[in-house]
Amino acid sequence: MKWLTGYADQVYALMRIVAGAMFAFHGMQKILGILSTFQPPPGTQLWFGGIIELVGGVAILLGYHTRLAAFLGSGMMAVAYLQFHWKFQLGPKFFPTINEGELAVLYSFVFLYLACRGGVKWCVDRRS
Repeated sequence: MKWLTGYADQVYALMRIVAGAMFAFHGMQKILGILSTFQPPPGTQLWFGGIIELVGGVAILLGYHTRLAAFLGSGMMAVAYLQFHWKFQLGPKFFPTINEGELAVLYSFVFLYLACRGGVKWCVDRRS
């Protein structure tokens, strides 16, 4: 499958675009109430999380200040996992398959990778 190596930057850009779009959609649900019945009250931790998801997701999608947006998204998702999924409980609650935190862990590490690598291709900020 060595022939796929020639498409690494394009596939990376697609991963960045899709991850950013999905992250932004989570923010749209929280902040704008799109396809959701739950909207956290303004000024709460969940509301600020929604702002980071919405703005950071759009920035990642467009490749605008990708490293910064992805770094903030990665940290936010790490906090989401620790605080809302694991809840610092000892025992099996640590594992994402048990505490339903798979998405938070995956976003955290994908965004950490994006923060390390930057926008690369098809991005607004070519200096990422």
